[in-house]
Amino acid sequence: MIDKIKIRGAREHNLKNLNIDIPRDQLVVITGVSGSGKSTLAFDTIYAEGQRRYVESLSAYARQFLEQMEKPDVDQIDGLSPAISIEQKTTSKNPRSTVGTVTEIYDYLRLLYARVGQILCHRCGKKISSQTVEQMVDRVMQWPEKTRLMVMAPIVRERKGEYRKELAQLQADGFVRIRVDGEMHELGEKIELDKQKKHTLEVVIDRLVVKPGMESRLADSIETALRLADGLVRIEIPDGESKVFSARYACIDCGLSYPDIEPRMFSFNNPHGACPDCSGLGTRNYFDAEQVVPNPELCLRDGAIVPWDSRTGYYYQALLEALAIHYEFDIRKPFNKLPEKIQKIILHGSGEESVRFFYDQGERRHFYEKPFEGVITNLERRYRETDSDGVRENLERFMSVIPCPTCEGARLRPESLHVTVAGKNICEICSMSIDEAERFFTELELPSKQAEIASRILKEIRERLSFLSHVGLNYLTLDRRAGTLSGGEGQRIRLATQIGSSLMGVLYILDEPSIGLHQRDNQRLLVTLRRLRDLGNTVLVVEHDEETITAADYVIDMGPAAGVHGGEVVAAGTPKQVMAVAESLTGQYLSGKRRIPLPVERRRSDRWLEIIGARANNLQSIDVRIPLGVLTCFTGVSGSGKSSLVIETLYKALAQRLHRAREKAGPVKQINGLELLDKVIDIDQSPIGPAFQPGHLHRCIHRHPRAVRAAAGGEDPWLQAGSLLL
Repeated sequence: MIDKIKIRGAREHNLKNLNIDIPRDQLVVITGVSGSGKSTLAFDTIYAEGQRRYVESLSAYARQFLEQMEKPDVDQIDGLSPAISIEQKTTSKNPRSTVGTVTEIYDYLRLLYARVGQILCHRCGKKISSQTVEQMVDRVMQWPEKTRLMVMAPIVRERKGEYRKELAQLQADGFVRIRVDGEMHELGEKIELDKQKKHTLEVVIDRLVVKPGMESRLADSIETALRLADGLVRIEIPDGESKVFSARYACIDCGLSYPDIEPRMFSFNNPHGACPDCSGLGTRNYFDAEQVVPNPELCLRDGAIVPWDSRTGYYYQALLEALAIHYEFDIRKPFNKLPEKIQKIILHGSGEESVRFFYDQGERRHFYEKPFEGVITNLERRYRETDSDGVRENLERFMSVIPCPTCEGARLRPESLHVTVAGKNICEICSMSIDEAERFFTELELPSKQAEIASRILKEIRERLSFLSHVGLNYLTLDRRAGTLSGGEGQRIRLATQIGSSLMGVLYILDEPSIGLHQRDNQRLLVTLRRLRDLGNTVLVVEHDEETITAADYVIDMGPAAGVHGGEVVAAGTPKQVMAVAESLTGQYLSGKRRIPLPVERRRSDRWLEIIGARANNLQSIDVRIPLGVLTCFTGVSGSGKSSLVIETLYKALAQRLHRAREKAGPVKQINGLELLDKVIDIDQSPIGPAFQPGHLHRCIHRHPRAVRAAAGGEDPWLQAGSLLL
């Protein structure tokens, strides 16, 4: 067998006709200075050629659905396996994507709850058991006498198809009427359904009037409906209420019936499971008074109400003047000095009380009376009624995001949240950290019958949780939004997914997996990479981390410098062999011959930014003082609260105060020292060069000092750039 990947004549980007042999089935690290050609060799040459060959091996029909990569500029590559790239790229920004959905753990949780979940009544909290025909009849007979009703069998519920055979069979069985998507039809007429759309078909079994002595006929009709609709029956009063009874799950005391417990009932991406008020997002946008009046020290005349300032025209200013005359308050008085009742009227309206308004037309002033709708009510109406994307985007500047008040951020319907396993619903499981969830499912004991049903599901859940823990993500929760993950976290999630697939003979190429990982968890990552290798795969890692380089089976050092001065292999071999090469910059630092000297003197500051009572996420009402004009580093193990303090609290609060940003900052009592700042810049969202200006506060989420040094040009004066939070 070929035991090496042989590359001959690689000239992609800055590679200089590179020839190299890379051992297969080993952990290989490609390192070197930034810009030396590491990613060009790993991704643009090896991965691109491996992916291209795999796609070309498929049929022409299959190729049209896959991304086809161009052939890299290389003469020959032998010994190449199918390649999988796990890059440092951001995970999905879709607000519906979570850690649970990305890793597919949530899919197994939905299946678990659908098969062995204990159903509770979401009104009284009692356990729900199956409902007999007699109980259904008794429930209907409690309705007022002479009530007209229809017994219907919902044979199809929100499913695609034409259902021609089913309709023909129903007609042959003697049924006369059917309701299709809310409209009544005779079965004898021609009914055409769009097979690409979802439909609901309900067969009319019987029409009855509630009266003594009808119990026997009602029971027969219910039994027929249950047989047709797989245990479901709908009793409907024309132009009135509708009750769905289930032969399986129903609360006798409250009269609530549950439909079939299916996996889609626990999906917040499906109408059957999603909270109806927030459509499964878990949040709602609302017009925030703090955004509408960002500076309450201004008066109404000077534009305290930003959506109604002087730039919006005379109309809104005239409304405020008329309101001031009616309620006898001073329009030149700061907004926060006005009585609380007046502030509430300005923002939310006068209710039913009419106010005398006016408008000028030429030299004449016209008067009219009507209730004042309020600034926020006005914004809500305009946002709801407009068809203009520009108007909506402008109004969204005054909105903030809050958890949905109906589901409280759980995303699911009340019925779904009242199905439990070991006393916990699916959202309570997802709110646990990976560590806590792994412990919960390890200790979970189910009754023998349920344990047999759930054994294979639990095996998959436990394995996937274990994989996430092994790559150092044990602090994440399953309901964490995928868009909030760092590049390193997203990469390790994809890495854990690949471990779970247990593929063999694959070439895995990773881009700096140690970024964002605390040194405490670095060993876990290395164990994971070795496990991939031991399965019979070749693991190729682009990396700068010292511990990863020294743990590698084989190291390739690119260089000697960046750009046109790089593109060559300076050293290749085991870590010890690379250390022995004098020309290898990486080897010099690994061996200790070169070091990064610590500064003899450190800068001091007499200006401070003070955060008081920060409580975002896991922060426990902490107080922090940050010196300005110096480099400040926030560190700690993953999940300790660094990002919650710097990004969720400090950065968002400053962006909101200084730039009127829409982002809602984490809860904090007070931030002192704002007068010392004039701008806050997120390096991830701004050009790096112009961002470094004296007097500015910067946020840099690069995890290594070399990234910050590179961003500032690699020279020592980068320390003079103002205050930089790392």
